[in-house]
Amino acid sequence: MFDIGATELLVIVIVAVIVIGPKDLPLALRTAGRWMGKIRRVSGHFRSGIETMIREAEMEEMEKKWREQNAKIMAEHPAEAAEPAESTEPTAAPAAESRAEPPASPPEADDQPKLPLGKPGSE
Repeated sequence: MFDIGATELLVIVIVAVIVIGPKDLPLALRTAGRWMGKIRRVSGHFRSGIETMIREAEMEEMEKKWREQNAKIMAEHPAEAAEPAESTEPTAAPAAESRAEPPASPPEADDQPKLPLGKPGSE
């Protein structure tokens, strides 16, 4: 955007030192840096807002296109839409069984030897 070369930058620095003075130059540069930071933040926020609006507009166009294609496909194949498609997915009944509580432990688990519950070294 701005095409500032080394010689132009040197001229700007010399003019700034003469006009502002070497004593107040750090304060002036700090102030200019703050203003540049604010400008960059505002422009970044503005740019992101514009990009968001563009993305939303593109999504609306794509959704409209998808709806039109879906309507076209449904119009071309009305018999397939009316018949329920056979599904390989399990029905709701087995899914309900999977949520049931697990079966009780087998009786063999009770036949395992028990360990003494006393303090270690008290035997």
